[in-house]
Amino acid sequence: MQVLPVGQPFLPPQPAGTGANQEAGGASFAGVLDNALKKLNDTQIKADQLTSELLTGEIQDIHQVTIAMTEAKLAMQLAVEVRNKIIEAYQEVSRMQV
Repeated sequence: MQVLPVGQPFLPPQPAGTGANQEAGGASFAGVLDNALKKLNDTQIKADQLTSELLTGEIQDIHQVTIAMTEAKLAMQLAVEVRNKIIEAYQEVSRMQV
């Protein structure tokens, strides 16, 4: 894990050549959104997989399953709230007079 100096913003690492609209040293909005959606999907898949394993008897630890399901639920709630804020901001911009 890399320790950053105080005041330097944290930007997630981006693969090389992810877009022509990137600023120098910055991440594109589309890239950040894509990474967030991939992580959300991964948490949902992990929760589904652990639930299936619990139901088939492959794992016995219900705490592990409960934690994964709660993480997936919270991640989905966060994604919905972010989507709502983005839609709200878009509607506000579209109401502006030019």
